[in-house]
Amino acid sequence: MKANAGQIRAAVEAPKPDTRLYLLHGPDEAGAADLAARLGKALGPEAERIDIDMKALRDQPGLLADEAASLSLFGGARYIRVQGIDEGAAEAVALLLGAERAGNPVVAIGPNLKASGKLVKAAIAAPTAMAFACYVPEGAGAAQLAGTIAREHGLRLTGDVPHRLALASAGDRAVLTREIEKLALFLDADPEHPRDADGAALDAIGADLGEGELFGAIEAILDGRVAEVGEELAKLGEGGGSAIPLLRQLVRRLMTLAELRAEMDQGASVDDAMERHRVFFKERPAIGRALRRWSAPQIARAIERVRQAERAMMHSGSAGELLAEVECVAIARAAARGKG
Repeated sequence: MKANAGQIRAAVEAPKPDTRLYLLHGPDEAGAADLAARLGKALGPEAERIDIDMKALRDQPGLLADEAASLSLFGGARYIRVQGIDEGAAEAVALLLGAERAGNPVVAIGPNLKASGKLVKAAIAAPTAMAFACYVPEGAGAAQLAGTIAREHGLRLTGDVPHRLALASAGDRAVLTREIEKLALFLDADPEHPRDADGAALDAIGADLGEGELFGAIEAILDGRVAEVGEELAKLGEGGGSAIPLLRQLVRRLMTLAELRAEMDQGASVDDAMERHRVFFKERPAIGRALRRWSAPQIARAIERVRQAERAMMHSGSAGELLAEVECVAIARAAARGKG
């Protein structure tokens, strides 16, 4: 079935035995990861998690159904997680949904899956599966998310604090949660002892990160101004900002470029494409420069590289912020060579 935000959250927080697959698709990987983590938490602290990658599913399509039907080594709850699932898993998913029995739920995260693809359609059509499109929250939705996460940590956000937190995190749940955790610690808040969090408290922990700083770094990257990229990244680091909002905004800019570039490749001029997409006048010079520098294949490669860097940052034991900095510099150098 096709689930909305309320349905998927309720489903992962109180999983039913007859739901075999939770397919989380769309660009908000942090949101999908949060839902997957909620499923694991709902199954209990002793739940065993089995991770399967796409290579294993291509080589052994029956592996997913086998793991879903297998008993835990210690007899407790277990669930299967598949990250980066793509259309190549169609046979594996079909075997899972068609199996005689499957006692362990599967949560699959597919940021590059299209809603019109076979995998999503199969999950929507199956009574034993749920499909949910994860999109990075923006505007009022992002501010509402900030309020929801804050309540879970015993905070009541006042004034413009929800909006400022949403802006600082660029809608990324992992970053947003981290900043709210810092606020809760600063105010000594928890669900049993709630506290109000105002602008002064937010200023005290340094969670605010202006759009100008992010976009300055993004323009330097896409223009190929390598020396300035280092300076911009240093500014972000000194301001206490995380690289994840930068990567998120960079992907958004690249996706906008991809749409505009596609129109140009069909004959539209740079100005016509920007006019049709109502590009904000202050952003037109930078976007125009990028469109003249970047080809469609180069933009597609850059999007994939940034997404890979973000995914790598979320793994425990990774190099963290350094991964993002290295990737940003590498993209800027490629742009400087005219190779996107």
